[in-house]
Amino acid sequence: MSKHFAFAYWEGNLPKGNGKYTLKTSGYEGSLKFSSRFEDDKSASSPEELIGAAHASCFSMALAHALDQAGFSPEKIETAAEVTLSKVEGGFKISGVLLKTKGKVDGIDKEKFLEIAGQAKKGCPVSKALTGTEISLEAELLTGS
Repeated sequence: MSKHFAFAYWEGNLPKGNGKYTLKTSGYEGSLKFSSRFEDDKSASSPEELIGAAHASCFSMALAHALDQAGFSPEKIETAAEVTLSKVEGGFKISGVLLKTKGKVDGIDKEKFLEIAGQAKKGCPVSKALTGTEISLEAELLTGS
């Protein structure tokens, strides 16, 4: 079993404070702010953006593996994640994730690609961790060069 580590801290109250996070393996650091999470300030990250990065990464890897296991060789998989934070009774909730993926895979038809992408969405460990969140998928098979 592998373990992965991240660290975060916050200074001050929620609306006026700020924070930072660090990913242990790469040492990557980023900043967090209330306004980046709850308003339209794009000067820092948010937990939802980090979840989106994790989900897009996990899904891309899961799809590449599922395609390979089905006998196809993926040339590239590109995935964007749109994470929705909604106000609900009692606070806030991550209410949805939309995965938008594009794959360049020789020798596969669109229907088979969509089928395997749907399986990868369900099998991705981050998708499993987000049980209770609506996860949608838009998948496109790229052709040509």
